[in-house]
Amino acid sequence: MRNFPVTDPITHISWKRDRLLVLDQRLLPRRIKYLTCRTAEDVTMAIGSMALRGAPLIGVAAAYGMVLAARQGRPALERAGRRLRRARPTAVNLMHAVDTMLAAAENVAERRLIFALETAAVAFHREDVSGNQRMAVLGASLLKKGSRIITHCNAGALATGGLGTAVGVIRYAHHLGKVVHVYPCETRPYLQGSRLTLWELMQSHVPATLITDNMAAHVMKTCAIDAVIVGSDRIAANADVCNKIGTYGLAILARHHGIPFYVVAPATTVDLATPDGSRIPIEERSAAEVLKIFGRPIAPPGARARHFAFDVTPHELVTAIVTDRGIVRPANGRNLEKVTGKSHA
Repeated sequence: MRNFPVTDPITHISWKRDRLLVLDQRLLPRRIKYLTCRTAEDVTMAIGSMALRGAPLIGVAAAYGMVLAARQGRPALERAGRRLRRARPTAVNLMHAVDTMLAAAENVAERRLIFALETAAVAFHREDVSGNQRMAVLGASLLKKGSRIITHCNAGALATGGLGTAVGVIRYAHHLGKVVHVYPCETRPYLQGSRLTLWELMQSHVPATLITDNMAAHVMKTCAIDAVIVGSDRIAANADVCNKIGTYGLAILARHHGIPFYVVAPATTVDLATPDGSRIPIEERSAAEVLKIFGRPIAPPGARARHFAFDVTPHELVTAIVTDRGIVRPANGRNLEKVTGKSHA
């Protein structure tokens, strides 16, 4: 990846030994403001409120949150871990980060506890950065020159500790001359596509045109789309993919139009303890996020709404899963285990 920037030009997470600074993504792209997290509870609130989001970044933040908990002594670790796990129940990277930090605390003298956890958290973060680079190279290899891409939600640098997953692939492929245009879906109701992905693509000078979620079928039919590329918050043992609500519909549309549907996610997103997508817990957030935009009502007073934050795409609709350990193709449980090196306990 010579001559290619491997991190985001805007620092969105920064560890300062006694505090964690995170870019408040709720305010983007209108305003750049950082939150200071001095306790594990601060990190939990930042994750739960979606001040920071994206499965890999949630994991990185949680790892640092556990370091902050360690500053209050060993008993605080278990409490912090339980609270962090509950902050966003769908993203398995969060659970993996907590487990990693608890393992790092085992058999460590009290006087070495903070050092041991900080070392583990920094390593966890660095592995995410390097994993993003590996996925960018692997994912770009699947695309032909001059590709036009649809993406959904935000799977860029803002969702990870480094370059990004799906958007990392897109940015690197554009650098190689393989991507000529990107159509990010706005991604209702939280607008991650319009507020975050489009902003990232513009920052990186990648040609992009925003589309509403319900334009995807028409764009696939009329704009010569070559691939749909998305991220994931959890991948089940059979390779079913959980991602931002609306992903399932895109996969169905892509299959109808004969367009490859690629998922880009680190191996930490794979959850072999969950046999298939039907067993993945789907977070349901406040209806207010559907009924209002930036605090302003868009529905009649007293209206009700549902807000499923994620959906599950059956593995049969996935052309390939790009991980930091290799490409899973075709997407099924056997290949997933083989490529990621993970196996059932």
